[in-house]
Amino acid sequence: MANSPQSKKRARQNEKRFAINKARRSRIRTFLRKVEEAISSGDKDAATAALRAAQPEIMRGVTKGVFHKNTASRKISRLAARVKSLG
Repeated sequence: MANSPQSKKRARQNEKRFAINKARRSRIRTFLRKVEEAISSGDKDAATAALRAAQPEIMRGVTKGVFHKNTASRKISRLAARVKSLG
């Protein structure tokens, strides 16, 4: 349990950041799910559009500290390869 004023403030800040990061992670997962659904349906145009919408959202997660840069790059790369293989 936090005792000093500083540790109490840090606890409040941590709760706030946790909620913000959780929402951002959820939003990114939604974009990823839309790409996955478009890929599984076999619709290349929809998959391409979904990927274009997802890319900036994923990279925004990197700048906000939710994902590591390499993780985001790997996700985008693998999704792009799967979209490209649709035909």
